[in-house]
Amino acid sequence: MTRAIATTATGPAASTRSREEVAQRLLKGSVRKSYAPVVDIDWDAPIEPDMFFLPPELISIYGTDLWHSLSREQQIELSRQELVNVLSAGIWFENILNQALLRDLMHRNPTAASSHYKLTELGDETRHMVMFGKTIDRIGGVPVRPRLYQRMIINLLPLAFRGPILWGAALVGEEIFDALQRQILDGADVQPIVLRLMRIHVTEEARHIQFARDDLRKTAPAMPWYRRILVANLHGVGGPFYRFLFTHPAIYVRAGLEPREARRIARANPRFRQSCRRAAEPLTDFFTEIGLMGRLSRRMWRRAGFL
Repeated sequence: MTRAIATTATGPAASTRSREEVAQRLLKGSVRKSYAPVVDIDWDAPIEPDMFFLPPELISIYGTDLWHSLSREQQIELSRQELVNVLSAGIWFENILNQALLRDLMHRNPTAASSHYKLTELGDETRHMVMFGKTIDRIGGVPVRPRLYQRMIINLLPLAFRGPILWGAALVGEEIFDALQRQILDGADVQPIVLRLMRIHVTEEARHIQFARDDLRKTAPAMPWYRRILVANLHGVGGPFYRFLFTHPAIYVRAGLEPREARRIARANPRFRQSCRRAAEPLTDFFTEIGLMGRLSRRMWRRAGFL
């Protein structure tokens, strides 16, 4: 239901509304339905010892001979590590987005509804970082941290995220996670705390996605040719990034598997590749719809297994 609302709100009808009208509507939605994860999640609820942390079909090696060779306990542990990896990446991405939004606000009218919604989104993302961190701790995980050089790059990225590049990057970071979360919510054998986290995040991210899509839908037709080429091809780096992220060696090391072999099996796993394509479909369809799917970006997404 939430996806249907998000899609309708960002369709052709939404493009006739001004940026300020869209922001005002999203602000009202934020008032009606926002969460405080510190109190809206029962952090004292027990962790079920025989339940997965992700639906098994979303785990990178699911359905392979390696998967079937694992005991149920090992499979559950792998699902824990893959969830920890995704939540860790979510924290670092929210950090990048918040830095970029703050820099953008320095150049905007502080009385505008669009500025107020960006501040609201900042608050949402900050609470999400707390929620992800508390969840990692509650399920007994250890965050997967970027290396020093990666953290240095992460701190530089917000300097480049301006205008349509900012909103394109926001969609790359939010839409794929959003689609994965919706697949997780369909899982029956998943820890209750994970399902509650995903319901909260899906609800609030739907508004963030609408806001980012609205900007690109309005600005794409008027972009100069050189900016269109840049925006249409830059987002393709998301393909190899997600390919690396979803098969991060730390996942398999922590689950007691040989990382190179496990990663090779995961990347060749047709079930995993199908899951990646499903996750990327809303994003790549949107970029195609507004004319911002360049040849290079399409090739990069395809080579990474997302098209």
